Amino acid sequence: MPRKVRSDRMTLTRRDITELLARHGLEPSRALGQNFLADPNTVRRIVRLACIDASSNVVEIGPGVGSLTTELAATGANVVAVELDRHLLPVLAETVEPLGVRVVHGDALEIDWGEVLSADKQWHLVANLPYNVATTIVLDLLDDVPQIETMLVMVQREVGERLAASAGDGAYGIPSVKLSLWATASIAARIPATVFIPQPRVESVMVRIERRSAPVVSVDHDSLMDIVRTAFGQRRKMLRRSLSSKVTTEQFEAAGIDPSERPERLDVVQWGALTAAVLAGA
Repeated sequence: MPRKVRSDRMTLTRRDITELLARHGLEPSRALGQNFLADPNTVRRIVRLACIDASSNVVEIGPGVGSLTTELAATGANVVAVELDRHLLPVLAETVEPLGVRVVHGDALEIDWGEVLSADKQWHLVANLPYNVATTIVLDLLDDVPQIETMLVMVQREVGERLAASAGDGAYGIPSVKLSLWATASIAARIPATVFIPQPRVESVMVRIERRSAPVVSVDHDSLMDIVRTAFGQRRKMLRRSLSSKVTTEQFEAAGIDPSERPERLDVVQWGALTAAVLAGA
């Protein structure tokens, strides 16, 4: 008979995960980008980096079989896990629900977060995000779910570097600007491929994101991002050329922006100044 995972045991091992999947007749879904954490030391390291304790409210997206979830629950935190794959719900009922974790079946890109997360509480996102939608999830949550104050998310290394990049960095681009409107970000750890089932073909990093008390610029964000997207659409060109249809010489001057610069040289405050000049018709 296969060995049952004990409910008094907090951290799932590689053997536990293999047996859980076999018992439920499951395999990681490539279409859903599933790579399950299978190393207890890495799981414990992530929870330490997240600074979670019994007073914390934690949401996890994509708990998989519950490797990280069980360790989050072991801190005594209030944990909500959002899982898209209905086939994993019976596994989570076995591994994490007995620990007091609330499992919600839903798509993080479509779910009504107002119903999932109490608005009167401060929340922390700690998650191994599906790599194909990680950027969209992070940016959407920053836009739409203000009760999530901090994030510690595992993403593909290149994605993490873009999210955390500053003006002038090679990885700096549209996601970097949009994130910096709402938050600050940094690379907290590098995670080897060997800790996953199956092993991904990409390197992974943990990104720490901390929401600002208010957006760093107050101009209309849709207008700002429209200008940013236009500029980065031709990122090798000088701004006077890539933005010729949107920004006049006088508007560059009013914003204090050198039109010979390229888009990766402007930080979010400078993009805000340029947008304000355009909206003012300077």
